[in-house]
Formats: sequence, structure tokens, C-alpha cells
Amino acid sequence: MLYIKANNESFLTESHRVMGLLIGLCYDLKADYLKAGFSAAEVMEFDDEETIIGLEDALFQLGHQVERIGNGRALARRLAKGDRWDLVFNIAEGIKGRSREAQVPAVCELFAQPYTFSDPLTCALTLDKALAKRVVRDRGLPTAPFEVVSTLEEAAAVSLPMPLFLKPVAEGSSKGVTGRSLVKEREELVAVCRELLKQFHQPVLVETFLPGKEVTVGIIGNGSTARVVGVTEIFFTDKAEFAAFTTLEKGKKMEGNRERIFYRQVTDEEPLAAQARQLALVAYYTLSCRDVARLDLRCDAAGVLYFLEMNPLPGLNPVFSPLPIMAEWAGLSYVKLIDEIVESAWERYKCPNSSPRR
Repeated sequence: MLYIKANNESFLTESHRVMGLLIGLCYDLKADYLKAGFSAAEVMEFDDEETIIGLEDALFQLGHQVERIGNGRALARRLAKGDRWDLVFNIAEGIKGRSREAQVPAVCELFAQPYTFSDPLTCALTLDKALAKRVVRDRGLPTAPFEVVSTLEEAAAVSLPMPLFLKPVAEGSSKGVTGRSLVKEREELVAVCRELLKQFHQPVLVETFLPGKEVTVGIIGNGSTARVVGVTEIFFTDKAEFAAFTTLEKGKKMEGNRERIFYRQVTDEEPLAAQARQLALVAYYTLSCRDVARLDLRCDAAGVLYFLEMNPLPGLNPVFSPLPIMAEWAGLSYVKLIDEIVESAWERYKCPNSSPRR
């Protein structure tokens, strides 16, 4: 696979770009689940029609045939019936369970169907924030001290010093993150844990609060070709619902948050950029991510970056998702971003012995 350099940006030459694939789109459409009776809170991670149309248009412009598949159950039915695609472009989140993001990759592997993005193990591991933090911590990467609380007795016994930050251990799109997530008093800790345990029916991640800057980092590629697309700092206005913290894991709330949250490109000349790039790439390899991912980092009071969480299925809304925004700032159009994702996945199947790790 040939890469050339222009304005510090790597990209595939047109003559080496794969074209003419039959690509199936696998996704969870928010409107479908709302019609089926799910609540807005249950489907906040899912995609809008705008995202699906954006992906279709980009893939059509790249010369591919595109067929909508739908959610994981629709994919399983089609594969069992004998349908196949050159590549499944998967952005499906799944509806229930901490392994829900692994469901579509697992079904694809069961039927030997090529697909984009990380495998079932990485998708399941990274959705459970505590498990992901243990893996990167064992690699020697900095992450805030944390405990996992499953009962009120465990909440009362938390030994970490205040202030603390609380959120469900396996949710996305900032679900469960509110103004009460930042806990400064021991009495608050048990009360907030009680609320989260009751609402989300899963353990609560309790971690030391990091008061510094928060950045999100986009990475694309595999092995030696993996590179950072951009580093972006997240800011909050005085209208922010929960000032000074968020993960914006999918960027799905940005449409309604434009008056509350905004982004700033961290330039290569800033020391924060080099620190973020290095930590992000090592975390990407450590968690065996593939094709593309976006991860969140946050600084302590001294300005040292710590790993927060990894998202191997980053939002791809062409208007407000963080990854396309930072790609555009780096000179990578939305169409080109999708092109590189497809190329990265296709190369893995052409070279099956290649590894996402360095």
C-alpha cells in the first residue's frame, strides 16, 4: 500500500485506492428503535438518518456499491440466508449488555464476512471502562486511580480521596454523566452510586477526578501505517449542563450542545499535542484497535495526560462528530476519511497475517 506525504498528511494515491466494492452498511438507526417503543435515553448512542446518508454518499462517491443492512439481527438473518458483501461497514452499537458493541463483529466472524473496525474482543473490552483501564495500566500507561462499585456497601468502603468522578462502567455518549457525577463529599458518594446502580443496572466506575484539560484523539490505520489524525481540546461554555467534564464518546449530543461545548485544534507546536499523540498510539496498539478509533485523555493538575477511555466505533456524523471534525482540520475531507477506513479494512483481509499491534 503506497503512501505519499503532502502538508504533513499521509494519504493513499488515487491509483492505489480500492474501488468497486459491494459494501453493506450495518447500523442502529435511532428512529427505528423509537418507533419500536424504546426511550430517547435508551437510544441516544444510535445514529440518525443524517449519518447513514452521509456514509452512503461518501461510499458512492468512492465508486462503491452500497446496500443498507440495518442492525445486528438483520445482519444475522441475511448472513444465515447466504447473503454476502465484499465488506460490511459496521457502526452498529447493539442494544443491551456490556458486549453489545461486539455483537456485529462476532456475527461477521461467525460467517467469515469481512468487516470494518475492531474485532469482538476489543469492542467488548473497551466498552467496559474499568477493564480497558486495567489493560492500559498494566502496559504502564497513566490512568486515574479507580474502583468499581457494585453495591452500596462497596460504595461506602471506597478508599480513594476526594474529589471523585462517577459514571456507569459500560455506557457511551456520556450516559449517566450529570452535574452529580463530580463528588466532593463522602456522603454524596453513596447517594450517587445508589442512583446510578438503580438506573443503569450495572457497576459504577469511581475514579479520581482529573481537573485539567480534556482532549480527544483520532487514530486511523493498522500496524506501522496507524497514525494520529488530530488532537482536539474540548471546551465548555457557561451554558454547559455539567461544566468542566464530559467524554463525548460518540459526539451524538453535539447537535444540541453547540452553545455549550466547542472544540479547538491542538497544533503540533503545542507540547500537549506530542504527549497526546504518543499516549494515544500506545493505547491504540495496547487495546488492539483496528482501522480507526477515537480516545479521550485528560490532564491532572500538573498538566500530565491520563487515559480515560477508548472508542473503537467513533461517531461518523459528517457535521458534528469529533473524528470528522478533526480530520477536516487536518486537511482530510469526510469522503477521504471514509476512503481510508475502507482501505485500511480491505488491506487487513488482503494481508491476513498483519497485526494491529506494533
